[in-house]
Amino acid sequence: MQAILFSLFGALAIAGAVGVIAARNPVYSALSLVLNFFSLAGLYLSLEAQFLAVAQVIVYAGAIVVLFLFVIMLLNLQPESLPRLRLDLTGLLALLLGAGLLMGIGAGLWAFARTAFERNPEPSSVGTVDSLGRTLFSTYLVGFELVALLLLVAMIGAVMLAKRRFK
Repeated sequence: MQAILFSLFGALAIAGAVGVIAARNPVYSALSLVLNFFSLAGLYLSLEAQFLAVAQVIVYAGAIVVLFLFVIMLLNLQPESLPRLRLDLTGLLALLLGAGLLMGIGAGLWAFARTAFERNPEPSSVGTVDSLGRTLFSTYLVGFELVALLLLVAMIGAVMLAKRRFK
């Protein structure tokens, strides 16, 4: 039963992620993001990480996506005003970066598939705030810092895009 739920939530998460990228309307894209976040919360619940599931729903699905929707609605983007896909130097650079990102994800998945995991971790230590904090700030500190840097770059890019729009 757990494997079925895990597969179902995984498929929903992938469908939500594809919907975020594929939707032309930003509101539909944000709603696909909500589907993705709830699916990830379901994945966490199927892995018995209740704290992460609750944090996923409250922080991401509840707060951040609502903020996204407010910003999208305040910008009042019309489908005609959205830029068309073109392949100039910026588009080529984005294509190369996307290909590099996909290769990185593929390498990560390949390394993940080859990793031997402990089959029966101690249930009381999985998904708790204490174990999450210790793991995040000891084992995965570099990854945590890289994600923080990526979010900072995304925030600067969003500010630059919004500032250029109001000139």
